Amino acid sequence: MGAADWLEPGNPDGGGGGTGSACLTWCSCRFQAGGGTRPCQCYRDIRGMLTVRVGKIKMVRRQIFKRWVVQCTLVLVPVVVLITLILQNNSNPFPAEVRGALFEAFGVSSKVSQTPTKQSVGLCAPLQVCAENHFSFFIQSGAANVVGPKICIQNKLILGTVLNNAGPGINLVTVDGRTGQVLKTGTFNMYSGEVEPLIEFLKSIETGSVVLVASFDEPASKLNDDARKLISELGSTAVKSLGFRDNWVFVGGKGASVKSDFEKHLKNDKATNKYEDWPEIIKLQGCIPKLLE
Repeated sequence: MGAADWLEPGNPDGGGGGTGSACLTWCSCRFQAGGGTRPCQCYRDIRGMLTVRVGKIKMVRRQIFKRWVVQCTLVLVPVVVLITLILQNNSNPFPAEVRGALFEAFGVSSKVSQTPTKQSVGLCAPLQVCAENHFSFFIQSGAANVVGPKICIQNKLILGTVLNNAGPGINLVTVDGRTGQVLKTGTFNMYSGEVEPLIEFLKSIETGSVVLVASFDEPASKLNDDARKLISELGSTAVKSLGFRDNWVFVGGKGASVKSDFEKHLKNDKATNKYEDWPEIIKLQGCIPKLLE
């Protein structure tokens, strides 16, 4: 007697060479005397099946892991952003008013949850409505050397950093006193610039024009007597005492014979300053009557 073992592809019924199976069949046959054989016992080799199943399990696990990573990212990113904003808010070196002015300068409310209203919308808030034959104005000085000034006419921004026509020193807008039409704007650096261009601008203003002024950072270092006299002739009283890093807003007119009621001046005083080396923002608004023909 003898025995023979072999491997062949096929079905476990010993049919060998069968199709549709990825397994191998292990067959063991015993030979009897006289050339006969006992029925062979065959066993399916399941290693191929295990390999396929293990591969599928790994693929499913990878997909589950990827979904988990995506879900965690979607949750963690907003949390990190929120924590960053909270830390920045608590550690911001600028006072709340400066931060609010920064937001406002770019048309963004510093209170995210606040519902916009007619009083808070736009760069020239609050909205003003004047009587017939009048035009509205709004002026805001700069905040320290961080936030630039702005001047609005008829609820429209005419001068400001977002328009790229405002800068450190003295900022001016001239308006036709009869029509309310804006004539020209100018910005003059009174720290590192020269005073002559300001003097030329002031001399070029036509009689009957309304002049609106806003300071930013430092308005007085280069301001000489000639310039102060020309501004004083527009109706200003504060310009005579305007000093280093003072805040100042003013509305006057060429040909005015009396002092203007539209003027605010805040001295630079370390004892009372809101922004360390600068006083707080000052604002001025109102309605100006048009000149009648």
